[in-house]
Order: sequence, then C-alpha cells, then structure tokens
Amino acid sequence: MANKIFIDADVVLDFFTDRSPFANPASEIFELSERGAIQLYLSAASINNIYYIVRKFLGHKNTLQVIEALTEMTEIVGTTEKEILQALKNDFKDFEDSIQYSCAITILGLEAILTRNVKDYARSEIAVLTPEHYLNTIGGDEA
Repeated sequence: MANKIFIDADVVLDFFTDRSPFANPASEIFELSERGAIQLYLSAASINNIYYIVRKFLGHKNTLQVIEALTEMTEIVGTTEKEILQALKNDFKDFEDSIQYSCAITILGLEAILTRNVKDYARSEIAVLTPEHYLNTIGGDEA
C-alpha cells in the first residue's frame, strides 16, 4: 500500500514552474507517486493559488492543462466549512497553512505533510518535512 503524503502548494509550484533549486526534489516526489510508491493529496484550496501563479509562466490555456494533469496525479481533498472552522482553532501563524493542515488531518493514515515552509506547521501533530528531507528519510526503500 502506498504511503499517503499531503503536499503543500509550494511543492506543486516548484514542480510545474521548474523553480530552482527546488524543482528536482519536487519532481522526485511526483515520480514516486507515478510509480505508485506514494499517494499524493492536495487541498482544493490550493488549486486557485496554483492556477494564479502557474498562469504567469505558462498562460491560461496551458495552465488549465496543468490543473487537469494535477487532478489526475493527486487526490484532491475538499475544503469545507468544517476545515475552515478547524483552521481558526489551530493557532497557526499563517492562516493559509492552517487551512492546509485542517485538510490534511482529514486523511486517515497520512504519513506526512510536504512543504518548504516547515516552520509554519510548528503546531502540527503530523510529520512535516521538506521534499528533500522526505526523500532522505525513505532513502533507497522506494526510490
């Protein structure tokens, strides 16, 4: 059974916009997913931000294709009133990250949240790692 991994929007943006030096680890994460070693989850709340930023690089039409590909590469986790109310209670400094966390905790058996903003998840009860750190922790097991 594939490990369940929640990815923050920054990891997706690194992958689709080829942001150096973060693109390679992000690409490795998506490659692990493609091989079935991990299952990626993403908050529906991230889609708007991803579209907005990727559109600046690729234009509207190509970005819509990116979003469609993303829906095939990940499980999209809903953002409902329940997650928003939970985000208000999380006591996170960054509200957007609090929403991400509230979505992540709805996933049974989630192994980790991957983000470049680990410090923003200081109150997380789930492991929070950078993509690089996650890749180092799994070593050669799944790569």
